[in-house]
Amino acid sequence: MSIRVLAIGGSLRQGSYNNLLLKQAQQQAPQGMSIEIADLSDVPLYNGDIQAQGFPASVQRIADQASQADAFLIATPEYNYSIPGVLKNAIDWLSRVPSAPFQGKPVAIASASMGGLGGARAQYHLRQVLIYLDVHPVNKPELFISAAHEKFDANGQLIDLLSREGLDKLLAALAVQTHRLQGRVAAAA
Repeated sequence: MSIRVLAIGGSLRQGSYNNLLLKQAQQQAPQGMSIEIADLSDVPLYNGDIQAQGFPASVQRIADQASQADAFLIATPEYNYSIPGVLKNAIDWLSRVPSAPFQGKPVAIASASMGGLGGARAQYHLRQVLIYLDVHPVNKPELFISAAHEKFDANGQLIDLLSREGLDKLLAALAVQTHRLQGRVAAAA
């Protein structure tokens, strides 16, 4: 059974290590898994007045992608010990979509940071935010890539062997959890 993953990066900068990590995940995806990366660059700041007029096209596009996804992969940098505003903003918009595109689906989290903790504090804050969305987080393995500037080459390839292995394990765990949850849904139907 094929698994469609929607990857969401927490940085708008094209060369961010977290965006590079998502591109690496596309290359390392296990057989039977496809990864599409969401574009958050044109998502407006959440505003209830805008929502009252209808969801913006950029939000609807990501909501459609999320609804069609079987699972999610989020790569977040750490900004001031927490998650970046762009990621929280996207989650805030998606949490208001009537189809509840996150609900009941597995989510794997990764982070790449120049700091020594590899984005750990951001990941833990993100997990708190995701509780409201009723997701099934992949709890282990955790993937924190510290000193990311040393682990990606000039072409954006993840060259650190341990980080590549960690990404393989995280994607494999996401696949297992997705199949497990899909099996429960099929059995309940």
